[in-house]
Amino acid sequence: MLMIAYLLGSIPSAVWIGKKYYGIDIREHGSKNAGTTNMLRVLGRRAALPVFALDFLKGFVAVSLLGLMRYDADISSAWLINLKILAVFAAVAGHIFPIFANFKGGKGVATLVGAVTGIYPMIILLCFAVWALVFMISHYVSLASMTAGCCFPMFVIIYSSSEWSRNNDISFTFIIFAFAVAALLLWSHRKNIERLKSGTESKIYIWQRRDTTPPNAGQTPTTDEKK
Repeated sequence: MLMIAYLLGSIPSAVWIGKKYYGIDIREHGSKNAGTTNMLRVLGRRAALPVFALDFLKGFVAVSLLGLMRYDADISSAWLINLKILAVFAAVAGHIFPIFANFKGGKGVATLVGAVTGIYPMIILLCFAVWALVFMISHYVSLASMTAGCCFPMFVIIYSSSEWSRNNDISFTFIIFAFAVAALLLWSHRKNIERLKSGTESKIYIWQRRDTTPPNAGQTPTTDEKK
């Protein structure tokens, strides 16, 4: 199951969509990450939305498949959560180091969101609300992602002590996992943090109309351009 989770995470949707429909390798443009944010920055909403949907879905499916093991009498609910956590790591690792794209992928945020949604969707909704609020105010996807990620363990702790979790107890392992995710997001965005400090991080305006065709993408240089 964990190998399947890794293989699902390895599906390089941004790379395949970029090459098939736009004639470019997204890893050679923008931030050079094979993910939703870079697709949005380089190619626009039409390219970014299916990438996000596919990356989210592969994480969600990777974890949901582990749900089949609840029918195994030898696996307790606590162990099932632990296995799902391992599936999250496997799917995200697949996205970051995809076997189908020479082990060069993205940061795995959308895949992580989809995978955790397969465990506790309510917590992800809260994180998404934080992400949307920070993004609408700052227009920095990186800042929104890091803020939502840092809020993730806080929401897990709050949720674990609320009435909502009575029939779906959160294990101590998942709380540790939540803190690990927050730390991992900060680490994976370390270059973005430097750019935010220096004021060079790119802002994204989703509803702004612009030309999203990369220079010379899929085009044959003219005689004048060759000169």
